[in-house]
Amino acid sequence: MELRQLRYFIEVARVEHFSMAAETLHVAQSALSRQIGLLEKELGVELFEREGRNVKLTLIGKLFADQAMIALKAVDNATQIVDEYLDPEHGTIRIGFPSSIASRTLPTFISAFKKEHPEVRFHLRQGSYEFLTEGIKSREIDLAFIGPVPVSDPDLHGDILFSEHFVALLPETHSLAAEGSLSLYQLEKDSFVLFPEGFVLRKIVVDACHQAGFRPFIPFEGEDFDTIKGLVSAGIGVTLLPETTLFENMPSGTVKLKINDPEVKRTVGVIIPKNRQLSPSEELFYEFVLYYFRNINLWT
Repeated sequence: MELRQLRYFIEVARVEHFSMAAETLHVAQSALSRQIGLLEKELGVELFEREGRNVKLTLIGKLFADQAMIALKAVDNATQIVDEYLDPEHGTIRIGFPSSIASRTLPTFISAFKKEHPEVRFHLRQGSYEFLTEGIKSREIDLAFIGPVPVSDPDLHGDILFSEHFVALLPETHSLAAEGSLSLYQLEKDSFVLFPEGFVLRKIVVDACHQAGFRPFIPFEGEDFDTIKGLVSAGIGVTLLPETTLFENMPSGTVKLKINDPEVKRTVGVIIPKNRQLSPSEELFYEFVLYYFRNINLWT
């Protein structure tokens, strides 16, 4: 069994068509078919069933495809480690991040890193809290920025880079809009605009409301910051957001107020896997991030 055969097999499985796969792989269709045939002969099973001009994975083909992709990913990771060991300044780093740090925090330190290491490339993946943690474990992502930082996951190591407070975002027509700050219980009668169930930012806000002695009424939900801000701007309701998400990005018709009680904040940091060593390029970036946040005031 050859790696070439596995790559051919995965591409045919992806497009479900021999001619299209051959074109993508830049090989003759006859050569592609021959290699798939040799693979099937070696395994002693049929991996594809024909449906006219198209093909479809058999049941055993699907099972084999899942494991073949894991094997190819492991080979690609190993090759990348060797390449970066020889020249870590030309490696590629897969970084995961949440939308809450996308507009200001992430570009700030990536720009600083690129000034010192201009040839290092980045593959950026934005996603939810679960996507980021699971992406590290499955090796889809090399390291990720996240908030709050998980502290008890046996597969992840987390470093807290900074903490940030949440602020209340209110329509400018709200009765408390002219105040400089508020206690969270003062929003007990308001309608809240929050992220859907399962989003960690929603849990932080709901837990804070419970701490303040009430259960928030949440008739409106949004899956991104712009939607939530827009609904508040339209006077639909109120929300609580990390303060950094409002730097230089305050929606019109709204005001932000400091929350005096209870203190609502989260940690923001970087996570890496515990069960594997970082590649030289990844280690280079990881150490830079730790140094950057320990020695530079991010908000200046």
